Amino acid sequence: MPMYQPSTRRRDGGDVKLDVGGGGQVLDLETAVKDGILGGDGGAFFGGGVVEKSDLKTMVAELEPIDVPSVFICPISLEPMQDPVTLCTGQTYERSNILRWFSLGHFTCPTTMQELWDDSVTPNKTLHQLIYSWFSQKYLAMKKRSEDVQGRALELLETLKKVKGQARVQALKDLRHVVVAHASAKKTVAGNNGVPLLSSLLGRFTSHAVGSETIGILVNLDLNLESKADLMQPAKISLMVDMLNEGSIETKINCTKLIEMLIVGKDFASEIVSSLSLLVGLLRLVKDKRHPNGVLAGLSLLKTVCSHEPVRSSVVSIGAVPQLVEILPSLNNECLEVALYVLEVLSTLPEGRLALKDCPNSIPNVVRLMMKVSESCTQFALSILWAVCKLAPEECASLAVEAGLAAKLLLVIQSGCDPIMKQRSAELLKLCSLNYTATLFISKCKLTRTIQ
Repeated sequence: MPMYQPSTRRRDGGDVKLDVGGGGQVLDLETAVKDGILGGDGGAFFGGGVVEKSDLKTMVAELEPIDVPSVFICPISLEPMQDPVTLCTGQTYERSNILRWFSLGHFTCPTTMQELWDDSVTPNKTLHQLIYSWFSQKYLAMKKRSEDVQGRALELLETLKKVKGQARVQALKDLRHVVVAHASAKKTVAGNNGVPLLSSLLGRFTSHAVGSETIGILVNLDLNLESKADLMQPAKISLMVDMLNEGSIETKINCTKLIEMLIVGKDFASEIVSSLSLLVGLLRLVKDKRHPNGVLAGLSLLKTVCSHEPVRSSVVSIGAVPQLVEILPSLNNECLEVALYVLEVLSTLPEGRLALKDCPNSIPNVVRLMMKVSESCTQFALSILWAVCKLAPEECASLAVEAGLAAKLLLVIQSGCDPIMKQRSAELLKLCSLNYTATLFISKCKLTRTIQ
């Protein structure tokens, strides 16, 4: 991209001509914009009042991230200039940035490091007008797109009131695409009674095609309490659960996220989330390693479900414990923390502890994660291992030591982690030592000097 350097400086604060690329061609502002050198069409700033006067700061702030011509960028802040001034060296900077540079005791040009023979700055009105013109065009285009998007969203909402069958599915599909792509469309739908309209399309006799597209829209909107209460109706929840079990992976994820949006932080009826169909669907989603987004969404909802104490027994009864234990080695760090949280919560139940003890990989898989991912993961792992070893110390302590637990516990004790974790580690280490041959126990620690 050609760079523009000031070729003439005027002390009276007048416009500065621009020399393009060192080729000796001097352009004034109007010619630069007219010829499209900076992407202008000649009409955004000089078209006889086509553009309503807007604040440059507002336009820069509200525009989405765009590629700004390098000549508009301040070399100090690397941000678009709004009040460009030029030094005696011919370099241009944002006024506030260069004045801050001077205030630090520097009397050189930041770009060339030349000493300044004149420390005054001259407003570069020509460049300021070019910047304003360029941003005005982009801002107008953005506003026009936004208005077009809002109009399209309103049009589709009106269409949904009139059509049925495949035409309804297509209208919903089009609205979903608009809502996902544009924040202004989300506001338009929410502000024009779109949520009640969409919610009314969900029910006992809703086809999965309509339900899938509708939920794909709702999950992208900000729902108020009234909307959430309406969507919590049994028939609508039942539809979401059905689609969680039978829909495409995208539909399953959307249903999972929407259900969590509806119940998180609320006192909900246990029958809503204790449905075996919901829990089974969640576990299927969590076990599908092909779709990491689905694994995280499923685990997140499972965590929310398990916060409701009456549901935990149902989660254990469908075999969630061994299934979660088996997938631990394949999970990323974000998913691991959620999965361990769920297992820790389930270990507070007698049947949960028994399920952990009976799963052959519980102890080795959990021991492996200690001091490896995060302090939270280590804390959850400690609670799980304590619950299992306390349940059957003679059987589980030896398995834990064989899996390397003793060495891991010593690392926790020596680390700078939470004192409560250190205390729990010491108690678990003592429990293991009491149920293991002393000589073998010390050798398994691999840290005999620390023990002595």
